Amino acid sequence: MQLELLNEQGQATSKVDAPDTIFARDYNEALVHQVVVAFQANARQGTRAQLTRAEVRHSTKKPFRQKGTGNARAGMTSSPLWRGGGRIFPNKPDENFSHKLNKKMYRAGMAAILSQLAREGRLAVVDSISIEAPKTKLLAAKLKGMGLDHVMVISDQVDDNLLLASRNLPNVLVVEPRYVDPLSLVFYKKVLVTKAAIEQLKEMLA
Repeated sequence: MQLELLNEQGQATSKVDAPDTIFARDYNEALVHQVVVAFQANARQGTRAQLTRAEVRHSTKKPFRQKGTGNARAGMTSSPLWRGGGRIFPNKPDENFSHKLNKKMYRAGMAAILSQLAREGRLAVVDSISIEAPKTKLLAAKLKGMGLDHVMVISDQVDDNLLLASRNLPNVLVVEPRYVDPLSLVFYKKVLVTKAAIEQLKEMLA
């Protein structure tokens, strides 16, 4: 597989050979969907907490007499049938949302996404990317000069200048290969990969 090599002006100057095992695989939509859903599910945290009828604050006094009112029998206001009562199957913070995904399936799914991005022309290669100072305007001007406004940059080394400059750009994400995730690959319109990062991705996903 050959990928376009972009210069500072965002123009394709030549082609770069990339491993077919990572960038020329068939697109498996079901597998990609499973990988993305598993990534989102595993990122969820159990922050919801509801109370059972034993945990809600209530009085143990019988609301009304047993017979003669025409209402159904009631012993406590903590009943789930009552407003303000406990929940029957409450959500708890220890709820587990994780999905199990085999490493082989994850690697195959990531390779399928990268391959599809390459076929669609949404993935390109640069020799390297760096800026002289940790200033957002420097990185923004560099990407604008390349014609990129919604981009994920995968660099073999992310120094402080690049990291700090990219934090305030809402449509720019700069990561090292080990932090690449399937959701970001699908989300961003363009993906830039440095030459050295291609080798790291090959070691990770082969």
